[in-house]
Amino acid sequence: MKRISSLAFLSFLAGAALLSGVADAQENIALHPENPHYFLYKDQPTLLITSGEHYGAVVNLDFDYKTYFATLKADGLNLTRVFTGAYVEPMGAFNIASNTLAPAAGKFIAPWARSSRPGYALGGNRFDLTKWNSRYFKRLRDFTTAARKAGVVVELALFCPFYKDDQWALSPMNHANNVNGLGQIPKDDVYTLDKNGGLLQVQEALVRKIVEELKSYDNLIYEICNEPYFGGVTMEWQHHIADVIRETEDALGVRHLISQNIANGSERIVNPHPEVSVFNFHYATPPDAVAQNYHLNKVIGDNETGFKGTEDIKYRMEAWEFILAGGALYNNLDYSFTVGHEKGTFAYPSTQPGGGSKALRSQLRFLKEFMNKFDFLKMAPDSTLVSGLPDAVRVRVLAEEGSQYAAYIFGTGLTRLTMKLPEGEYEAEWLDPVTGKYTFGGVVHQGGLATIAVPPYADDYALRLITKTGK
Repeated sequence: MKRISSLAFLSFLAGAALLSGVADAQENIALHPENPHYFLYKDQPTLLITSGEHYGAVVNLDFDYKTYFATLKADGLNLTRVFTGAYVEPMGAFNIASNTLAPAAGKFIAPWARSSRPGYALGGNRFDLTKWNSRYFKRLRDFTTAARKAGVVVELALFCPFYKDDQWALSPMNHANNVNGLGQIPKDDVYTLDKNGGLLQVQEALVRKIVEELKSYDNLIYEICNEPYFGGVTMEWQHHIADVIRETEDALGVRHLISQNIANGSERIVNPHPEVSVFNFHYATPPDAVAQNYHLNKVIGDNETGFKGTEDIKYRMEAWEFILAGGALYNNLDYSFTVGHEKGTFAYPSTQPGGGSKALRSQLRFLKEFMNKFDFLKMAPDSTLVSGLPDAVRVRVLAEEGSQYAAYIFGTGLTRLTMKLPEGEYEAEWLDPVTGKYTFGGVVHQGGLATIAVPPYADDYALRLITKTGK
């Protein structure tokens, strides 16, 4: 056998280790290779659907996230979104009662260690932006571990703009809250490459530290910044943070998905960063953002909604319509999750900006289960199949022509559904999205336009239509 040098052998081991790391990374949640509009997780085609707490589960020491994850698991949901601690809210922000992102005095934990100098705006000592808080990272890892055990994927929003000065006044990056003399700038300059007051290196270091701490977790998506279309966040800065994530992971031999928040409502994406795999929108109803960006062959998500009052119907309808339009991720802001009510039982006031409830979470589970009845990797949205709708009704259809069809009726008054179908015998299942009850009925069709009788319904209805040979 040919003898190899020690140096060559060490190089071989290093390369093998790197390849092993890359192989391990393939087990992380990823875009599905057969249809990248959807996720692959645990070897299964996956949709991420949830109604989750208001992003404070890590930074709020009073919040019992293990009970919260047990609740999500029991409710059949599989996603949570969380902030890192660069941003925190004052009590009463956005008129949210019992806001998890507004910890009580002394209950805020951040990635940076406290100094010996008093003066932090929420109480206690100021932060030292050159030192890490080991207790925070232990909590972050434990949080992600608890999520993984519950089958929940974590979307970690690394940063958030400061909507108002009173929010910027609470950030550890504000010069008044740290001992490093950094961040003596207006709130709209924080997330820029050239006006950041020395904070860019702090932000880069935080990203690298988090990526290193969470390298071994498969249930993780990194979101660059929540709602970067507010607060002066530049696109150049967002792309830079995406580069930092990927460069750090390349050195570690791992790879996680990166998501980017694009707009409230909808917007056509131009010149996307090549490392971004998930494009998220907020309050995306109607779900025009999906059709506008479907050609990108990436996941389109609606990863925050709320602020439409407290009625469940608005958020159920938004979820169903978004997913049936071809989206793959949905997250409702659920204000029934608060400190002391981690089972989602908080009776919020009628003045709350959004809703959330056990009933809504059940309705979202019905959506997830309905979609899992399909081989949805083979389906695509098709707006040409349905005709003759009343003005007050919208219908979204996912289809694999001649084999399987998922339709969602949004709005009242439809008694007959006219669909263009190939000739064949189909099995129809109607689902009440409120109760989860199915009504069965067959359809025999001779080709062309099929007229399908719609059973009586209240506000919305879902149809599963499968050819007998496609079952």
